[in-house]
Amino acid sequence: MPLPSFFTLSFILLLCSLCCIVEAVVPPSQTFNFFNEGEFGPYIVEYDAFYRVLSIASSPFQLCFYNTTPGAYTLALRMGTVRSESLMRWVWEANRGKPVGENATFSLGTNGNLVLAEANGQVVWQSNTANKNVVGFKLLPTGNMVLHDSEGKFIWQSFDSPTDTLLVGQSLRLKGPNKLVSRLSEKENQNGPYSLVLEPKRFALYYQSENSPTPMLYFDSTNSLFFGDNSIDVLTFTSDPETEDAFAYELKFVSPDGRNRILSRPKYNTTLTYLRLGIDGGLRAFTFYAPVDSQAWEETFTLFPRNSGEECQIPERCGNFGLCEDSQCVACPSPNGLLGWSKTCTPPKITSCNNVKYYKIEGVDHFLSKYTSGTGTTKESDCQQKCTSDCKCAGFFFNGAESMCWVVYDLKTLTKVDNGTHVGFIKTPSRVIRIKQA
Repeated sequence: MPLPSFFTLSFILLLCSLCCIVEAVVPPSQTFNFFNEGEFGPYIVEYDAFYRVLSIASSPFQLCFYNTTPGAYTLALRMGTVRSESLMRWVWEANRGKPVGENATFSLGTNGNLVLAEANGQVVWQSNTANKNVVGFKLLPTGNMVLHDSEGKFIWQSFDSPTDTLLVGQSLRLKGPNKLVSRLSEKENQNGPYSLVLEPKRFALYYQSENSPTPMLYFDSTNSLFFGDNSIDVLTFTSDPETEDAFAYELKFVSPDGRNRILSRPKYNTTLTYLRLGIDGGLRAFTFYAPVDSQAWEETFTLFPRNSGEECQIPERCGNFGLCEDSQCVACPSPNGLLGWSKTCTPPKITSCNNVKYYKIEGVDHFLSKYTSGTGTTKESDCQQKCTSDCKCAGFFFNGAESMCWVVYDLKTLTKVDNGTHVGFIKTPSRVIRIKQA
């Protein structure tokens, strides 16, 4: 029997490839096109938002358009149920900072690409999965939205694009989505100043301000979560069920090699839990317990417990400028001493780079000094000179016992400590006395 010719083989391969292309499309029955239009939902949701529900749901999750500013909508996943009579929360967002308007569309076409577009067709967000063998879309019971191929393999998943929240089973990866970023405010759905970043051997919390050239560290998990010296490529937020050894559910951070850190042991099933980097910079977990008729949400973990005084570590705990003690804002530091704290407390305004002086606060730390080493083996006078020579420097902090110096560009919350060798020096304008000539 003669062998097939080269052209015959090429034709057969072409037919096979065409067959594969024909098979790897989303069936018309699985496609959808939702419009942002119609009446708003009647129930109370997070951020006191207005919302419209889509028919994509898997209790207690449902996809919606919501807004906190008229005409500026976010496509988001809501968690909670009407029956529980509890506030429903937003646990995933497609287009933070890029709102869409009325009659925007969310669609899945036969090419397998999820697209969020304005009414005029302008694409605002997409999954970038066109012609990648997608055959269907699912919202899983975990809250993970997925596009899958004919074998069930995930081509895209919402778990790979977190905003400020992790659901149970969701991960941060060094090579991939490695951070959470806080929301700016309840009304403004923009990126806020706080971020949680997975780094080799640790995760860290940072605060970014307009004055600081780089994000400022305010938490480092190296010593507190005991992951050891090996690199952490993936960090997964999990909920492990009750066993003979552990008589409660456990909320954990887990690495692929089995290292883990238990965050808390709530009293009931914590499978429906989310971990959020809050608007205020705090890291907290909230668990939804569906069998409860009301008040179904419970805070089941916080990184900065109020009763421990650790909330003082959050940069904006006491606003732009305040002294914090035992998690409470107790004073507004001034050249005339410690005054009563209020939300209007602000640091001195520097109008000239040259005419400055400092006033001293004893027994105080800046949030940077707990997790950063500063400049070691230096003199207080050298530390001051370093701040004076930098126009953007707002003050400096000095540990006299260890001769450590921290030059800071934002003051924010200062923490009261029982150690007189820890001092802060706040830059303030120096009054210039002009003598009138006779």
